[in-house]
Amino acid sequence: MPDLLIELFSEEIPARMQLRAAEDLKKLVTDGLVDAGLTYAGAAAFSTPRRLTLAVDGLLATSPDTREERKGPKVGAPDKAIEGFLRGAGLTRDQLEERDTPKGPVYFALIEKKGRPAAEIVADVLDATIRNFPWPKSMRWGAGSLRWVRTLHSILCILSDEAGANVVPLEIDGIKAGDSTEGHRFMAPGRFSVSSFADYEAKLKAAKVILSPAERADHIWAEAQNAAFAQGLEIVEDKALLAEVAGLVEWPVVLMGDIAKDFIPLPPEVLQTSMKEHQKFFSVRNPKSGLIEKFVTVANRETADHGATILAGNQKVLYARLADAKFFWENDLRVAEAGGAAWLESLDNVTFHNKLGSQGDRIVRITAMARAVAPAVGADVDLAVLAARWAKADLSSEMVYEFPELQGLMGKYYAGVAGHPAEVAAAALEHYSPLGPSDDVPSAPVSVAVALADKLDTLAGFWAIDEKPTGSKDPFALRRAALGVIRLILDNRLRINLDALFDAQLLRHEIEQNENGEVRAALLHDLDAEIADHGVFGAAIRTVLDHFDGDLSKHLEGVKESLPDTSDDLLAFFHDRLKVYLRDKGVRHDVIDACLHMPGNDDLTLLVKRAEALSAFLATEDGENLLQGVKRSTNILAQAEEKDGVEYSYGADVKFAEADEEKALFAALDAAQAAITPAMEAEDFAAAMAAMASLRAPIDSFFEAVQINTDNQVVRRNRLNLLARIRAVSAGVADLSRIEG
Repeated sequence: MPDLLIELFSEEIPARMQLRAAEDLKKLVTDGLVDAGLTYAGAAAFSTPRRLTLAVDGLLATSPDTREERKGPKVGAPDKAIEGFLRGAGLTRDQLEERDTPKGPVYFALIEKKGRPAAEIVADVLDATIRNFPWPKSMRWGAGSLRWVRTLHSILCILSDEAGANVVPLEIDGIKAGDSTEGHRFMAPGRFSVSSFADYEAKLKAAKVILSPAERADHIWAEAQNAAFAQGLEIVEDKALLAEVAGLVEWPVVLMGDIAKDFIPLPPEVLQTSMKEHQKFFSVRNPKSGLIEKFVTVANRETADHGATILAGNQKVLYARLADAKFFWENDLRVAEAGGAAWLESLDNVTFHNKLGSQGDRIVRITAMARAVAPAVGADVDLAVLAARWAKADLSSEMVYEFPELQGLMGKYYAGVAGHPAEVAAAALEHYSPLGPSDDVPSAPVSVAVALADKLDTLAGFWAIDEKPTGSKDPFALRRAALGVIRLILDNRLRINLDALFDAQLLRHEIEQNENGEVRAALLHDLDAEIADHGVFGAAIRTVLDHFDGDLSKHLEGVKESLPDTSDDLLAFFHDRLKVYLRDKGVRHDVIDACLHMPGNDDLTLLVKRAEALSAFLATEDGENLLQGVKRSTNILAQAEEKDGVEYSYGADVKFAEADEEKALFAALDAAQAAITPAMEAEDFAAAMAAMASLRAPIDSFFEAVQINTDNQVVRRNRLNLLARIRAVSAGVADLSRIEG
């Protein structure tokens, strides 16, 4: 079985595209080979800045012969239908066979194809792959029609076995496939031939090219760590930067340089970000002081002066970059020392969204929400308000304008300079979190209050203007914001009724749409006064609409009708996100549904506590058997109610019970309900489930001994009402009708 080696050699491929391109090459070629009948043992793809490589092992020498029988149109069908069938089959009419079928005579075609040599198939597949390669961006050059990410110089394509290597006959836009490649552009120029993948990889390394991106990354990291360790320092780990740098060089040479003393006092994150974004340098930290004192750069060649000239040039460019950062830092410090008022004022001129106003408008809303949620999260209200007002201040700073990824972090630094408490400084950074499923969740009460306010205002705002996520599109990261709220609540075990918060913020957005500035201000004043008097959780905000006085109420006509629907839709969105979150933690979707349809489903901590208890209960034998008994009761009851046209919910009486098992079930339901009611009030779901479990045996015995649909109509109705009690008692714990199985 021959092995296939492909290399597409070009000008430099952007580092961010290399890994995906290598995987695309592997998939397109191997899928094409398999579709053509050529199986293989294994395949591996590689990339360097100047080449994409694919090695396929154990390829069949030829594709197998195939024989396919294909049914065609009826005999006597229009000529166009028959001709189309013949074209698809690659046959002539005299090669068709007529067969009788229950629907009349039909044409059949027997299509036989001889196997093709591997070289012929590879040529076709590679030609299609190169011409249709899915580059994010590509270019065309010269007179040809081929588009490639950069100028494609050569194609290496050989099939090799024990007898030797053969070039696959292929030519694309004047580029003929061959058996040669080039090494390092500067250190080993010139072409050389290869006979197999092993020969190719070894000769490349001899020509100063490390083929594997992982090997290049490992080499860079090991050399950088060794250089830092030798001076008592450490490399700041950055996996994304390591992967990018590994895609910039074919022969990595690690060099360590100095940072001018003027810049070392800058915040470490500023140095780190500036060097990473502009120069692709790794930061080298002093573990004792935490300061960034040196940098590591990776050259693409060895030099006679051991990199001295390269380092000198890099240090010169770095000095200019860090001088800019130092200038921004010093300017920002002057604003922060004055209290940052200039930043806060300028936020009024920064548009957040054309329908949701400026960042300044948003700060007002976030502050109002932070004030409302602070007591529920255990935060000092005054600190939460101060933190919310400061949270976005650094968006106006020069440093964040230059390095947007430092937002929040610079706000933390500047808060201290402005004289704000540590809680406010921490909230400036932490209120953006969590940014993803693996990000840490803030636990400091002030940070939690502002983080919730920020995310809830964003969600309420986009729901208010009806710009919700659709399908895979979520341009404003609203799914991430909802997951952030869920994690903030669950990780901190907060007891918050989201419905009230949604109502309050949606109403605030509705009021802000009023074009009359005086009316808008009056309405917002009344809303804030109502919340201050009753609390956002103490009084349903939907009733606040009834409290607005006089002529102001007419400006909210229609809001009473739209607000509940919008709020309910937003809560449903949260429930969908919660389902995904809990499924990832092993909670079944039907268990979640059973709990979502219970009262208090906007209290996520309560909801999850109930779901976890129900999940554990259903995993037991008692739970599974009881579920079947409850479902049996529900099904019999539903059939009887449909037949009789009544709802059996007006109570069963033990005096009409005849069988001992029937009487025992009455007693068991009384005992269970007496235990379940206080357990549910105390949110002791484990105790409630245990009480439910006690019903398993009485229900089983009841169904074994008692006939529900007896001829005695009084007894029948009483037993149906007893089934209704089973349904009602179980419904007090969860909606078990939604449990599958």
